[in-house]
Amino acid sequence: MISQSQAISWNELADSVLNGGTVDDVTAHAILDCPNEELLGLLQAAFRVRHQYFGNQVQLYYLKNAKSGLCPEDCGYCSQSKVSDAPIEKYAWLNEEKLLAGARQAKENQAKTYCIVASGRGPTNREVEHVAKVAKRIKEEIGMHLCCCLGLLKPEQAQVLADAGVDRINHNLNTSRELYDKICTTHTYQDRIDTLKVAQAAGMELCSGIIVGMGETHDDLIRVTNELRELNVKSIPVNFLTSIEGTPLENVSELDPQQCLKALCLFRFTNPSTELRIAGGREIHLRTLQPLGLYPANSMFVSDYLTTKGQTPSEDYQIIKDLGFEVVTQGFESEKPTELV
Repeated sequence: MISQSQAISWNELADSVLNGGTVDDVTAHAILDCPNEELLGLLQAAFRVRHQYFGNQVQLYYLKNAKSGLCPEDCGYCSQSKVSDAPIEKYAWLNEEKLLAGARQAKENQAKTYCIVASGRGPTNREVEHVAKVAKRIKEEIGMHLCCCLGLLKPEQAQVLADAGVDRINHNLNTSRELYDKICTTHTYQDRIDTLKVAQAAGMELCSGIIVGMGETHDDLIRVTNELRELNVKSIPVNFLTSIEGTPLENVSELDPQQCLKALCLFRFTNPSTELRIAGGREIHLRTLQPLGLYPANSMFVSDYLTTKGQTPSEDYQIIKDLGFEVVTQGFESEKPTELV
């Protein structure tokens, strides 16, 4: 452990983490406050940790917005919420065949994980049965790793999804407990924690992350990364706020590429063996430094997000190829990587 009185050596920090050490709050602050002239050294140290667990492999995720808009919640960042005037497409649940078509597109895009996402506070039992039916067919006909993000879940709903073959539940914390009620008032931070625990109790893996850039302090970022470690999440998506016109946070823009990279390094050092994903907003905020995001992170979304456009899959593949990395479509390291075309 590096103490407050010592100058931070990023390679020593990597050594400590790789030997089982944890990152205290003082060191976490030092990562986020890293001088820009030391950023390449910080990234190299973070890459040592990433490489230990994931080598040069990258996992791709593909999102399908199964139900768009029509949400009664007031999350300030979201174009689908009841307080948003964003001009988005709104529709009720996609049918079985459209969700299956999305899974086939995910596989064509070399994604390992297909993510079914639905707006709303939480699903009805009928909606859960619909997803369960689709999940069984995806497993039988396509054979993909499957993640669902459906809002707040009840124990019996989580069990139906687990029994249908859903591998993982996504439910992001988004920000810290201390800041949460400034971002959303229609449900609580604890509601989100409870859903994660319900999913975990049903035997599914947890995917949970953050949106950086909503007015949080460094302390908020550190609290979230520590909470995710304690929850033993398997995948952490790090989103960077996309300030969507028509949402309460439409005028919030406080990020630069260096800040984003430091945040990714924080999450890598504090959750060394956890899959770390550069997610929404990477194109906007990392800009030309996007490739550097894959030094601490080991996964990314391919193609579009829920209501915002991403860059083309070919551009994503080119980043990965230019780095000398490889896409993995099955398990990490033990499986033969996919050849990029």
